[in-house]
Amino acid sequence: MHTNDVTTFAAVDLGSNSFHLLLAREVDGRLEVLHKEKQRVYLAAGLDNNDCLSDEAIERAVSVLRQFARTLIDFPAANVKVVATYTLRRARNIKSFMRRARSVFPFHIDVISGQEEARLIYQGVAQHVHHEGLRLVIDIGGGSTELAIGEHHQHLRLSSRNMGCVSYSQQFFADGRISKKRFKRAIVKAEQELESIANSFTQLGWQHVLVTSGTAKMLSALCHQGDLTQPLIQSALATLIEASCDSGHIEQLEFAELSEERRPTFCGGLAILYAVMTFFDIDALTYCDFSLREGILYELTELHAHKDIRVATIANVSTRYVVDSEHAANVSATLQWLFPHIEQPWQLTHEDDLPVLLWAAQLHEVGLSINSSGLHKHSAYIIANSQLPGFTQEQQQLLACLIRFYRKKIKLKALPEFIALPSLTLQRMIALFRLAVLMNQKRQAKQKPDYKISAESHALTLQLGKQWLSDNTLLAADLEAEQQQWKKLGLDLHVF
Repeated sequence: MHTNDVTTFAAVDLGSNSFHLLLAREVDGRLEVLHKEKQRVYLAAGLDNNDCLSDEAIERAVSVLRQFARTLIDFPAANVKVVATYTLRRARNIKSFMRRARSVFPFHIDVISGQEEARLIYQGVAQHVHHEGLRLVIDIGGGSTELAIGEHHQHLRLSSRNMGCVSYSQQFFADGRISKKRFKRAIVKAEQELESIANSFTQLGWQHVLVTSGTAKMLSALCHQGDLTQPLIQSALATLIEASCDSGHIEQLEFAELSEERRPTFCGGLAILYAVMTFFDIDALTYCDFSLREGILYELTELHAHKDIRVATIANVSTRYVVDSEHAANVSATLQWLFPHIEQPWQLTHEDDLPVLLWAAQLHEVGLSINSSGLHKHSAYIIANSQLPGFTQEQQQLLACLIRFYRKKIKLKALPEFIALPSLTLQRMIALFRLAVLMNQKRQAKQKPDYKISAESHALTLQLGKQWLSDNTLLAADLEAEQQQWKKLGLDLHVF
């Protein structure tokens, strides 16, 4: 969308407690906010003991998405980024949710990992708040709490912990009763969640501490009668806890700045923030009004300027694991030659289909750092469990899947199910990637054949020539074996 020749972007945050929409335009390298929408959805409250969203929670979410769709009716998809966080990445029936969402909301929804959420939160802060030295950023959401350490625009530590104001309020204050015993149990539980990151975070340290999110804003307002510029100190939170326990029940809380919509999640959020401050020995921190949505907008402007952070991420991982760059380049070149021939017949028309294949080519041998035996498994494990800034959960899973099945036998039952990626698309991407690697197995670009290719909806034909096949009997045998693997994918590979 353009307003007076200025591009307008939209960030949509599908959080565990609320859904947010933020519109902004980029003017002279800075973002000007044009419009905001926020709707309570209480999505996390709709998760049952089996991590399935209730029909009521899904209906609340769909109703808000319908409203957002009306706001975004004139926006091109390239100018809109939608991310889903803790509750939707945990929901086991997310496919049902996505089907309902697509019926009213035309934009793609990216379910991001906790690490990616923490990174985007940090970027949102870094674009608007400037410090010298390291800073710790804390964001308390409805289902999870994200923590990040960084300097200027560079994050150095990222973590997402399974503790949120909604989930903790349900777990420890479900009936509304408040007591010191209940607060103590909630605080201890939160400290246990933080134990695994204690060393890595405290060894790096920080000079500044910022806290974001609605929970933090509400607590800061309570402690300072609405003045959000004042630092939030640990002793003030202790006083809030004591006053809350004295009231005995959520409905009896009489804080002027406590809104009715925040009342049900107040105690859970208070316990978590107090636990973070005591665990990391933080005396005071400052509320920040910038967070995930601003980070999303920043990523959109970068993409608009053709600066995709995923490119840098792949390069960094490749360098870290000392990948054979010449071999990776040869596999990539083969993919780039093959892809135009099959793009339409195989319906690999999504803008990320080729880039993901090329990134897989760059990373498929990172597992050599572990062992050449079972290379594909080692490489897939590294990619699946690494921090890959800029990648959604599904994109990272797809990369790992392509790498896991680029060689050896294909096991259909082992192929993961994806939320948005059709199984047919996955199978065709695997087949294409396997072929590109196979055609470069000698690792000598000059020995590759001058071949011709043609494709149909369920088949690919390679014309290599009888003489070349006769001179390269090993590759010919490998291609014959590969034909059997393609049949598992419902594809025919013809070689002559």
